[in-house]
Amino acid sequence: MSKQAIKHIIFDLGGVLIDWNPEYVYLKVFKGDRIKMKLFFDEICTMDWNENQDAGYSLKKATEDRVKLFPQHEELIRMYYGRWDEMLGDSIQGTVDILKKIIENPKYRVFALTNWSAETFHIALKKFPFLHWFEGIVVSGTEKTRKPFEDIYKITLDRYQIKAENSLFIDDNSRNIKGAQNINIQTIHFRNPDQLKKNLQEKGLL
Repeated sequence: MSKQAIKHIIFDLGGVLIDWNPEYVYLKVFKGDRIKMKLFFDEICTMDWNENQDAGYSLKKATEDRVKLFPQHEELIRMYYGRWDEMLGDSIQGTVDILKKIIENPKYRVFALTNWSAETFHIALKKFPFLHWFEGIVVSGTEKTRKPFEDIYKITLDRYQIKAENSLFIDDNSRNIKGAQNINIQTIHFRNPDQLKKNLQEKGLL
């Protein structure tokens, strides 16, 4: 497909435009002991568990579920969503600068597709003005499904009446990139703003 065929650009948020990391809370709690912190994330408050909330599961129920399984770690478990706003870092400014240039180009319609709990997304909306630049944002927690499942990509395409083959999706997670590719959406696997800028320039989009 020619470079000129891309009309729609879809950004992931966390890890691409927004820095989010539970280490910002737990590294302090574990007093810098990364081994203990990693064990906690690997066995108790896992990424798979957190992703379930990104797909719409109640934060309160998820917390209580974990507390029942690991009552000896109740205090640590309750911190995960109790101090969630402290896990939200700053914007990734280099990517925000790229987003601004793309938004200003009338050739493109620009959207966001994010794995994010509907219960916490309002915090990000208040903190990051650039989230209001998008023509639309699809939030997994609202849709009750998440990347990399096919449904959420199709929801995005259908809602905004855009075609997969004319769309470019940018995400830092290889599973999510593969999910988009499976339905013929073009992709860039994000690693850092400089690499993204180079890839966009190579495609003639920036």
